[in-house]
Amino acid sequence: MNLLAIETATEACSVALIHGDEVVARSELAPRRHAERVLPMADELLAEAGLGRHALDVIAVGRGPGAFTGVRLAVSLAQGMALALDVPVVTVSSLAALALEAPDDGDDTDAILAVIDARMGEIYAASYRRDGEGGLVALDHERVCTADALVLPEAGAWQVVGSGWATYESVLGEKLGCAPRFADGARYPQALHVAELAAREFKAGRAQAPELALPVYLRDKVALTLVEQGKA
Repeated sequence: MNLLAIETATEACSVALIHGDEVVARSELAPRRHAERVLPMADELLAEAGLGRHALDVIAVGRGPGAFTGVRLAVSLAQGMALALDVPVVTVSSLAALALEAPDDGDDTDAILAVIDARMGEIYAASYRRDGEGGLVALDHERVCTADALVLPEAGAWQVVGSGWATYESVLGEKLGCAPRFADGARYPQALHVAELAAREFKAGRAQAPELALPVYLRDKVALTLVEQGKA
């Protein structure tokens, strides 16, 4: 299987390639430079593997939630490449990809809170636990809300990853009910994990036609009005 993954939903721009049993990835923090960097990064990975784009079997993409322009870019690129190559697409939650940034220390009972700063006083959040086979089990649903309004499932121990922790650590810490066993607000969704999750979906026959690969924004509004800015 040759699978190319793209993830640009946050400040991190990343691509990954599964080529047989090998997995290689590129990632860099490139705010506002995703459109400039993502295709060259993908071509670098393909060149290193000695592959042309026509050798790809499937395109995987982080479908959001995240920054509107970043999510739209990744899904548009995935659709365009897949249509040109006549291959399917697998979409993966960017929050699920972020959750796999939590350390895998063999304790699959830990709950993982993946939380992205959504700006405008809100967060994107979802909770998971590892399934013991490299994947995730969702403990709740993806949502956009304020940190104060976040309701979490009960868990004996938590790991927290994502920029939402960096912005709202004190509020989220209270929501957890206990000190997290691990927390890092400088983690971002990565194409490496998009690729890992997508490979499972592809092997299970759950790829989609390119035109059915849709972004997930969770909200339609991308900016505050002047009045709302004054109240914030």
